[in-house]
Amino acid sequence: MNYLELRPDEHCVDINKMINHCIDLLTFEEIYRQHIDLVYNMALHYVRNVEEAEEITQDVFVKVYFNLSKYRFEADLKTWIYRITINASLDSIRKSKRGRSIFISWSEDEVSEKSLISDFKNPLSELVNQEALNGLLNKIDQLPNNQKSVVLLMKMEFLTQKEVAKILEISEKAVESLFQRAKENLKKMI
Repeated sequence: MNYLELRPDEHCVDINKMINHCIDLLTFEEIYRQHIDLVYNMALHYVRNVEEAEEITQDVFVKVYFNLSKYRFEADLKTWIYRITINASLDSIRKSKRGRSIFISWSEDEVSEKSLISDFKNPLSELVNQEALNGLLNKIDQLPNNQKSVVLLMKMEFLTQKEVAKILEISEKAVESLFQRAKENLKKMI
């Protein structure tokens, strides 16, 4: 069949599919660039292991890519990505079955102070020395998951109660309550 003999609608369908695919890839690439640090940092807050955080980050972006067409724009894209990251991080913790605390398994051989500080891209890590940071994170790790999520989002990611409420799909009052309970629990541990 000669190219000129093709019906225009047959040719356009293929071109439209290719154009839509290219647009999807460009959109995804931009989303990836804008959110890679957010996803990695959040995963690292939860699992405290560089390799595992990288794996979670990859999993999150695979989920984002394959579900981008299903994204309903009811919530901010950043909120949606946070939610996926938190769920992936909690799933990873559950799967690893590392016992009571995911942080206690750290050894000096696994993570050096220098590598942790350079990989942990959060202003807090620059202000607090390694030992104090590890101690605090050990205590945060012992909190129930909902309290832990609120503390990490508000104090490590510097999000507002309103933003946290959207991400966790709970009311702002519930966020405030969880944060207060987390503070009380941390005071008891310290």
